[in-house]
Amino acid sequence: ELENLSDAPFSGDEENGGSDERKTEINGNSIPATSITEAKINAKAKRRLRKNSSRDSGRGDSVSDNGEILKTGVVPTSPKGKLLDRRSRSGKGRGLPKKGGAGGKGVWGTPGQVYDVEEVDIKDPNYDDDQENCVYETVVLPLDERAFEKTLTPIIQEYFEHGDTNEVSEMLKDLNLGEMKYSVPVLAVSLALEGKASHREMTSKLISDLCGTVVSKTDVEKSFDRLLKELPDLVLDSPRAPQLVGQFIARAVGDGILSSTYIDGYKGTVDCVQARAALDRATVLLSMTKGGKRIDNVWGSGGGQQSVKHLVKEIDMLLKEYLLSGDVLEAERCLQELEVPHFHHELVYEAIVMVLESTGEKTFKMILDLLKSLWKSSVITVDQMKRGYERVYSEIPDINLDVPRSYSVLERFVEECFQAGIISKPLRDLCPSRGRKRFVSEGDGGRLKLESY
Repeated sequence: ELENLSDAPFSGDEENGGSDERKTEINGNSIPATSITEAKINAKAKRRLRKNSSRDSGRGDSVSDNGEILKTGVVPTSPKGKLLDRRSRSGKGRGLPKKGGAGGKGVWGTPGQVYDVEEVDIKDPNYDDDQENCVYETVVLPLDERAFEKTLTPIIQEYFEHGDTNEVSEMLKDLNLGEMKYSVPVLAVSLALEGKASHREMTSKLISDLCGTVVSKTDVEKSFDRLLKELPDLVLDSPRAPQLVGQFIARAVGDGILSSTYIDGYKGTVDCVQARAALDRATVLLSMTKGGKRIDNVWGSGGGQQSVKHLVKEIDMLLKEYLLSGDVLEAERCLQELEVPHFHHELVYEAIVMVLESTGEKTFKMILDLLKSLWKSSVITVDQMKRGYERVYSEIPDINLDVPRSYSVLERFVEECFQAGIISKPLRDLCPSRGRKRFVSEGDGGRLKLESY
């Protein structure tokens, strides 16, 4: 009977309840007004649950006639849970992605979207007049003495490998050297003193190229002043430091990055023995330039950067000086100063050709001693020695046109080298030999046997 009351219309007094308790008779039974109000609330709740269950199409729970919720294995839906649902509340969606595809973690917008420059709003309460005139730039702190040496030492050592002064210049421009600019030539020269002659030549070129871009002429003069003061300490690691620093000074004057009156300013004011020796060395070299000698060759000619023609000429002069002096150690030192271990086969080739073109036993024995010494000291490697001999083997027919007895001399020299342990047995067996000519009496039908090499 109470369920039938849920659909019955109520008057205003029944709905509001009023202050006085009223009674209603149904089928002769008296029912208080408060019970009718509770029945109305329960009926309203049942209608709401029926509406939700029909909307969820079986996904929610159904309500029995007594008002109990029937469990169907699905979590009951509630108005609060409905608010947290990501699906469309109307049940009708277009299936499009949220925010037009511009949503998601780490996404700044739709693909291809270009943002315009945001204009400053003058009416913005956070607007600042000085904001438009601000210039933002990256500030690099200047290097101190410890960080300077730690940063620049790998750069200069790498330069000794590739030899590109432009790369060094670009890397130094990215650093804030500050007042340490004059220390760049000081560090480069200090590292070059412990290196090879080619490193010193590269250092002179580096200082010349950096002058005007990274350092100034005043910085160069200041750097050489510091080098002269530090010579007593540099001598401990490099005994030839005074002479080498003097050559650096002379080369800097010749390149025009150091004033020609720089040395004159030290006359009568130097008490250090090493500094005086360096200045005397620079003075001598600069006086020699007046006689026609070029100061740009102060470090000699070495390294793979030299042309092949120049290296061939240097090796030829080395062998001729050795034949005149007979000093094997000096010849070995001169060959190492060329710094072309990949070109040592040229010395082997030229030495053997000199033996073939010589007329006495002196050249034969001296060249044999030279190759034996270079082989034992490992200055000339196995590959370079083999390549030099193979070059002679391949060109012996042309050499024989100018030197008729070259075959016999070559066979004898190769045999002596094998006995001395300079070459291996397979390399000795590759030596070409001049074949004996057979005449008609030996049954060749009037033909002569060709030479076999």
